[in-house]
Amino acid sequence: MKFFAACLLAVLSMTHQVLADGAPPPRLPSAEGDRTPVTVPEMKTPGQQQEFVLPSGNIGCIYTPEGGTEVYQPADGGPELSCDRVEPSYVRATLSRKGGARLAKDVGDPSCCSAGPVLDYGQTWTAGPFSCLSTRTGLACERNDGHSFFLSRKRLAAN
Repeated sequence: MKFFAACLLAVLSMTHQVLADGAPPPRLPSAEGDRTPVTVPEMKTPGQQQEFVLPSGNIGCIYTPEGGTEVYQPADGGPELSCDRVEPSYVRATLSRKGGARLAKDVGDPSCCSAGPVLDYGQTWTAGPFSCLSTRTGLACERNDGHSFFLSRKRLAAN
């Protein structure tokens, strides 16, 4: 918990500094359904991990490509999508190369969430066999074979 608090203070400090330096204020999320979902372009170089966070800051995801990275190797070799929900309780949902989605409620390394890039409500993120749709009611992620998970403050689901 102390680690999470220290991370939160660091992010708030950086956010304050960015805003003080004249950066525009954070974007306000659009109303759900006011536009057609769009695909977010690649957020990083292929072969590297990709991260995104929902506008609420309560859910953040990290994608690891097949083969992993120098720092992290998924147990089955990847690709892997892992998303964390912070409130009301910390939960991690993971989709690997095969098998159903998993929910972990006892996470040994809580590390959510990065400051960006932000996946606005109504936008779709895709990489490898995975796609995620960000909505005001939560995050729905799916592997191309139909296995999926859903994270929100009110509901958790995985298949």
